[in-house]
Formats: sequence, structure tokens, C-alpha cells
Amino acid sequence: MRPARTPGQASGAPHAAHGAAHGAARDAAITTAFWAALHAEALKARRSRVPWLTGAAILLAPVVGGLFMFILQDPARARAWGLLGAKAQLAAGVADWPTYWGLLTQATAVGGQLLFSFLAAWVFGREFADGTVKELLALPTPRTAVVVAKFVVVAAWGAALAALVCLGGLAIGAALELPGWAVVPPGRAVAEVLAIAGLTLALTPPIALLASAGRGYLAPLGWALLMLVLAQVLAATGWGAYFPWSVPALLSGLAGPRAGQLGAHSFLVLAAASLAGFAGTVAWWHGADHGR
Repeated sequence: MRPARTPGQASGAPHAAHGAAHGAARDAAITTAFWAALHAEALKARRSRVPWLTGAAILLAPVVGGLFMFILQDPARARAWGLLGAKAQLAAGVADWPTYWGLLTQATAVGGQLLFSFLAAWVFGREFADGTVKELLALPTPRTAVVVAKFVVVAAWGAALAALVCLGGLAIGAALELPGWAVVPPGRAVAEVLAIAGLTLALTPPIALLASAGRGYLAPLGWALLMLVLAQVLAATGWGAYFPWSVPALLSGLAGPRAGQLGAHSFLVLAAASLAGFAGTVAWWHGADHGR
């Protein structure tokens, strides 16, 4: 025979059930708060002109690259159309698909770093620039949910811009009938741009932290320009593989053979910088005194 349960043992099951129900309710509340915060952040972005401006800016890469390819295809025609000055000297180049897509990957690595930094600075800094941060934090929404929602908007926005580069590049490359598609198949080409864009987006959390701590746009944009300069200098001197902001450019082939220096350590330092920026942003929003 089994021994009879004591009163404490008999009451354990109801307590456990109550705890589980309480945990489920708390998780549901957090999920609801996150979706509400995400909806609010997405609505702010949709009502702004910034998405249109960033879309136009990112399309400059395939358009300008396509213009270069068009000129290289027939310089005499370009001069006759007024696209090339009579005394202009073209650098060595080939009007083919691998060259064109190489330009796009490099533009995504360098231009994307500036553009994605601007996105993160705008998403996290506009509350301070518009003076609405107190109203935002007065809402019954966990601060972590607000921060994560902002990061999701930045990531989705950046992914949409990367997709726009790919679509524009594929359309222009096909319209120009560039040779060499078998060398760099479209699937591989798109994967390269998306991978570089993903690495560049992973470097936006430090920008978010600076936009929050700096209460605006100036500090994060200044940081983005500084990192862009340092990334080029360190990549040129052979130390770029250890500097997170150089990794996307090296992967794109911007530094030529030095891209072979990339290893697991390169992606680890990039991931560390990203996670540190994310954790710092969450901690700052939790602990900062927004009343000052």
C-alpha cells in the first residue's frame, strides 16, 4: 500500500496549476504588449516619408551601376548621348554581369552601412527628437517589448531595402543584356547581397544604443561615419578581419584578395558587437532616467 499523502502534498498540485496558469497569462500579456508595440512602430514608419527616401537612396546603387555598364558597353555611344565627356578617361572595366553584381555587393556593404545606421538612428532617436519619449514610456507596455519592436522594424526595413537592391539589379542587368550570367547565377548573386546586408544590419544595435543614450541623431550618425572610415583604413592595413565594421566590406570583395583573411573570428567579433549593442540598448531603456 502507498502511504497517504500529507496535507502539504495534497495541496501541491493546485499550487503548481496556479503557477502554470499565472506564467501562461504573463507570457500572453508580454506577447500582446510586443505586438502592440510592433504595430505602433510599424505605423510610425509607414506614415513617415523616410521609407520612400531610403528606398530611393538604395536604388541609386543598381541605377548608377547600370549606368556604368551602359557606358562601358559602348563609350562612343555614351559620348554621343552626352553621358560621357569628350575628355573623360574610363578606368579599366568590363560590361558584364559578374562586374555589375560585384559593384552592387560592394555598394551594399559600404552604402548599406550608412543607410542602415540612419534607419536605426531614426527609429530609436526620433522619440527624443520629437519629444515623445515620455508619452511612449508612460504607456503600460514593457520597455523590453518597445526595444525589441524597434529592432524588428529596423531588421524588416533593412531586409526590404536589400530585396529592392536585388530586384533592381536583376531587372537592370537583364535590360542591358549583360553577359556572364552563368558565372554568377541569379540565386547565388541574390544570396551574396542578402548575406552582406544581413551582416551590415547586425551592426545596427550599437547605433541604437548611441541614439538612445545620445537622445537623438547626432551621436549615432557621427559614430557611423567614424566606423566607416576606420573600417576602410583597417581593411587596407590588413587588420579588417578583427574589426566588426570591416567584415561586410571584406566579404564583398571591396579590399580584393584581403577578403581571404576572413575567418570564424571575424564573424564572432561582429556577433559580439551586435549582441553587446542589443544588450546595452535594452539595459539603457530599463535603467535610464527619462524624466530629465
